[in-house]
Amino acid sequence: MARRHRAERRSVVPDPIYKDEDLTRFINRLMQRGKKTVAQGILYNAFTLVEKEAKRDPFEIYQQAVKNVSPMVEVKPRRVGGATYQVPIEVRGSRQGALAHRWIIRAARDRSGRSMSEKLAQELMDASRGQGSAVKRREDLHRMAEANRAFVHYKW
Repeated sequence: MARRHRAERRSVVPDPIYKDEDLTRFINRLMQRGKKTVAQGILYNAFTLVEKEAKRDPFEIYQQAVKNVSPMVEVKPRRVGGATYQVPIEVRGSRQGALAHRWIIRAARDRSGRSMSEKLAQELMDASRGQGSAVKRREDLHRMAEANRAFVHYKW
């Protein structure tokens, strides 16, 4: 962890089709072993599958999915007097997006069968409807934060 000054946020180039930086960050998180064109191909194929099935703009469905999966609060362990408490804290906007992206990609990878673009398309559509394992993960985190609301005074 840097002690001298805060790390700068790197700017990313907007993706070539939708001209959106958030989508580029999603592609970068989807990418494995530096193969960005493969990750772009997976995402854009997933978008065409979403468009065929939902008959709506796939970018809107993606945005709705990220919004539905983004957590408002999370718990962080704090050690106080020999005991460790799970303290609920609010999540910054940039971290909300990062967690949502990670959870959507993890849920898509954990689905069985089919190609990655089909699994990702299905997970995006489920998340945009408020279903799926990525949304369930967010709800579990919110439930845990609500259960530990008594320890919120340990936040510092």
